Amino acid sequence: MSHLHINGYNMYYTDRGKGTAIIFIHPPVLTSLVFQYQIQPLSAHFRTITFDIRGHGSSESSKEEITYPLIVEDIRRLIERLKIDKAFLCGYSTGGSVVLEFLLTYPDLALGGIVIGGMSEVSDRKLKNKIRLGRIFSRIGAVSTIALSVAWAQAQTKMSLIRLLFKDAKKGNAKNATQYYQYSLHYNCTARLENIHQPVMLIYGEKDKSFHPYGKLLRQRLPKSELYYIKKVGHQIPTKAANKLNDLIHQFLLQAKDW
Repeated sequence: MSHLHINGYNMYYTDRGKGTAIIFIHPPVLTSLVFQYQIQPLSAHFRTITFDIRGHGSSESSKEEITYPLIVEDIRRLIERLKIDKAFLCGYSTGGSVVLEFLLTYPDLALGGIVIGGMSEVSDRKLKNKIRLGRIFSRIGAVSTIALSVAWAQAQTKMSLIRLLFKDAKKGNAKNATQYYQYSLHYNCTARLENIHQPVMLIYGEKDKSFHPYGKLLRQRLPKSELYYIKKVGHQIPTKAANKLNDLIHQFLLQAKDW
């Protein structure tokens, strides 16, 4: 396993392939392993980089509170250490919010963004309750319970994948997972979206209807964006619609330079 001491903690990361760099960002409790179906095919054409956020998976727990600005700063340091000039940022679920925060904070380091089932704010009751539930379970130390739930949701009948995701997710630090959930609940960058001038691709599952308003909001507010819906899939796009997602990412990276 590869680790770097970055910004005060030991970060687990992977770095594969050559060419244009893509950095993947995962949501709470899940780890970079959720992108395993993206890394192998995309690294044949691009440089793919994953990392475990502080207190998740194989990364060291954080003494500092987990916030989006802290994660963004960790990514900046990773880019610097890996000697990358500019990269695309790809975030899943709340990881998509981290992508938006990075584009706002370090636009000169970003070629563009890919937001998979993401949002600029949490405004509907259903999603708020889901995040609150995750926060509560993390706070009482029931990370294994959340880990099993999210692993099953991502993989269902793929038992080998369930075991891998569960094993990796249950390593998480309960306090750090709680902090990540907490920050996600109150984050809001909607009023600043017009300041993002890099191209952004927005991807949502056709069945993930509660997230569709977030996609439409981003499409309206971002100056350069494209919105796609993947048929016959809900929120679990990286694992359940990997081939279609990979095709969209590949196409976007090739076309983004022409924007």
